[in-house]
Amino acid sequence: MSEAEARIPMFEIKDVIVEYGGEEITLCMQCGVCVATCPWKRVGSEFTIREMLYMGRMGFEGYESDDVLFACTTCKHCAVRCPRGIDIFNVVRVMRSMICESGAMPKNLKAVVGSISSQGNPWAQDKSKREIWAKDAAVPAFTEDTEYLLYVCCTSAFDSRSQKIAKSIAELLQKAGVSFGVLSAEEKCCGESIRKIGAEEAFTALAEHNINLFNSKGVKKIITTSPHCHYTFKNEYPAFGGEYEVYHYTEIINQLVKDGKLSFTNPVDQKVIYHEPCYLGRHARLFDAPRELMSAVPELKVVEFDNNKEDSLCCGGGGSRIWMETEAHMRFSDEKVEEAAAKEVNYVVTACPYCVVMFEDSVKTKNKDEVLAVKDLSEILKESL
Repeated sequence: MSEAEARIPMFEIKDVIVEYGGEEITLCMQCGVCVATCPWKRVGSEFTIREMLYMGRMGFEGYESDDVLFACTTCKHCAVRCPRGIDIFNVVRVMRSMICESGAMPKNLKAVVGSISSQGNPWAQDKSKREIWAKDAAVPAFTEDTEYLLYVCCTSAFDSRSQKIAKSIAELLQKAGVSFGVLSAEEKCCGESIRKIGAEEAFTALAEHNINLFNSKGVKKIITTSPHCHYTFKNEYPAFGGEYEVYHYTEIINQLVKDGKLSFTNPVDQKVIYHEPCYLGRHARLFDAPRELMSAVPELKVVEFDNNKEDSLCCGGGGSRIWMETEAHMRFSDEKVEEAAAKEVNYVVTACPYCVVMFEDSVKTKNKDEVLAVKDLSEILKESL
């Protein structure tokens, strides 16, 4: 055993397979396809997801530093190309959960887990402020007669910049006469990021709270502002008894347009480039709705990144990375901002609050803020109403 291996917590492979549900790890044949497609390789990182799988299979946890086990953004770029069909990001989550049980998670992520446990959100904000955005926008409360629950992610509930996204979505729904409401004061974080951190116990507590709340209020259908909430409610809550119809807002708005209940008539004479959120694209396979909505806006000129749709480069904020430090030359969003600027667009448009945060930071750090702005798709649509 090498000196490096001696520093890594060691577990039996049966712990990963049986106790933590990581059976897929035994299917890995170390072919290297995951390494070739991983976005970290595009920026020259030494991190290799294949090594992570190997270490997990051998019983090592891979926690030599924060940038090994916790580097993965769970973007699913590797999983969609894996010849064995392994959900690699899920194996990483399982391995992280073992580390979290020992208390050896990165310092920044400990603060996130602590904030969620005490305030019900990852941004260290007073939980009583979760409903302020809705009151400012005169958004109705959800009742038993309401068709849709509008679930606003923690970022858009607490962050002043991201609140504009929530307000735009609410205005679009109101304009189309959709029956919707919010439970802002009583909700907690959906738990997506905390589960990706590996804090299973904390995630379970959040899921059970929200499911009990939703069920007691008669929630059947949910519209989410974030692809991350969409993923969690649709794919992970059913295992805890939370069975709902779950839609990302782009799905609902696009259908409203097709049904003639919403139209965009005000020209938006701008050149924009669309960034594909990983959890809306590769995870949810919702590639068409955002593009169809942009095509419905008069005079909006849309271009694509060279790598788009299934091959889109991640913003770098998923898998809990939004709360971790990334070296300047390693930031995926920096790479995309440079490409967007080269294509001479006015806006980078996306449909995820995390992506907005990451891109706005990159626009500033790359000194492109005078020529390039970041918009959520809902903001463009609102402008065209």
